[in-house]
Amino acid sequence: MFNLNIVCLYCQMVIMEVSEKLSDKVANQIRQDIAGHKYRAGEKIPAEPELMKLYGVGRSTIREAIKILSMTGTLRVQQGSGTFVNTTVQLETIDQRLRQADFDEINAVRRLLENEIIKLAAKNHTEDDLEEMKQSLENRKQAIRNEQRQLCVDADIAFHIAIARASSNKALADLYQSFTIIIRDFFSKREVRGITDFAMSHHLHEQLLEAIKNKKEKLAQQVLDKIIENNY
Repeated sequence: MFNLNIVCLYCQMVIMEVSEKLSDKVANQIRQDIAGHKYRAGEKIPAEPELMKLYGVGRSTIREAIKILSMTGTLRVQQGSGTFVNTTVQLETIDQRLRQADFDEINAVRRLLENEIIKLAAKNHTEDDLEEMKQSLENRKQAIRNEQRQLCVDADIAFHIAIARASSNKALADLYQSFTIIIRDFFSKREVRGITDFAMSHHLHEQLLEAIKNKKEKLAQQVLDKIIENNY
């Protein structure tokens, strides 16, 4: 089942620019080994000394990795008995879970990401960033006029990616670019309305660009709220 709290926690870690530590890498390696059935659901994983040899790290790193996996429900630490793979462990990627989420859940994640992106873009954008946003909006408008829905989708996503790049936070921009896969899926499910949504929301996107350009952070976030609330 989709767990929005886990996704939001993950997003917040990136927003705060928390670099991937060695323990995170080991946790991912253990998670991959579970997915590959090296460690099976319900079974006990090796003790700390063996894990240290397997992953080539120290005891503190192993303990931190196990703590991470315990907090996300992948492992279960049983005092006096050892550490076990949970029988209900989720092996799906975040992308796979997001694809199963409903519109309200998608918008909650989108709001979390874009609010932070817009705040940073209003402070850190360059003239080149603004030009890229402006060009994407021009492409969006032209696609609306020509009733070319796919080009509308491409231009809309390019506009929001340009804003993400303007944040000057590479980790956040990369995360948002990955999230656009889900946004494309979202648009495909609303194809029945053609370009209507794009046409109705174009003025809001223009207002968003102006607010970012003028460094009006609060106004930009208010406009974003209107865009997200209307599923544009």
